[in-house]
Amino acid sequence: MTSRRHARPVATLFAVLTAVACSAGSQDAGGSGASTAATARTPENARDLAALLVTEVPSGLARVADSDVDPPAGEKSLADVAGYADDPGYERDVLEDYGYRYGWERFWGTPGGTVTSVFVDQFDDAPGAAAYAEDLAGDGADYYAGMLRHDPAVLPDGCRLLTVERPDPDSRVTGPAAFAWCAHGTFSVAVSAVTGGEGGSVEAATEEVTAVVTEQLDRLPG
Repeated sequence: MTSRRHARPVATLFAVLTAVACSAGSQDAGGSGASTAATARTPENARDLAALLVTEVPSGLARVADSDVDPPAGEKSLADVAGYADDPGYERDVLEDYGYRYGWERFWGTPGGTVTSVFVDQFDDAPGAAAYAEDLAGDGADYYAGMLRHDPAVLPDGCRLLTVERPDPDSRVTGPAAFAWCAHGTFSVAVSAVTGGEGGSVEAATEEVTAVVTEQLDRLPG
């Protein structure tokens, strides 16, 4: 399998932090009912996957409308994800090696301030999902120069946690932040929390990420 690091969650987080509006409404499939691994069926398309994403976050942040993110959040195809790279053609080949099928993105918060994001991607098999999550974590650690921990005690097995207490201003992240990347069967899950403004802390960001990851993994089959 080709090894390549991807900056998609980082790039999309940049976009939402500079968006101009936010909305508390939900416009995606899924509703408010919680799904669990015991009852969830393996998605057959991106809309099925959307129904398994978390709909609220513990911090109570308002949903950001998919259309208010640039590029828009919501459904992501292989071509969409490849388009985040400097070389989309090469990236597309790499994603095909991973067995990438489709993904879904969702955001909560205030642009330029406190933001929580969830990215769930589905692959043909578990090794592809695990390799993708590993590369995303490595990319995030390189970019933010934060502390990356493998299988931290606060997260389920197969997860990596990155904490950034004082982000570089060039990163456009507005405050202490935490990022998690997890492999779960044929799924890769990425969750981030940026605590901008007064009162922001790595501890608060980590608590948010931990709670969202736990719920999100519980919603997925496998």
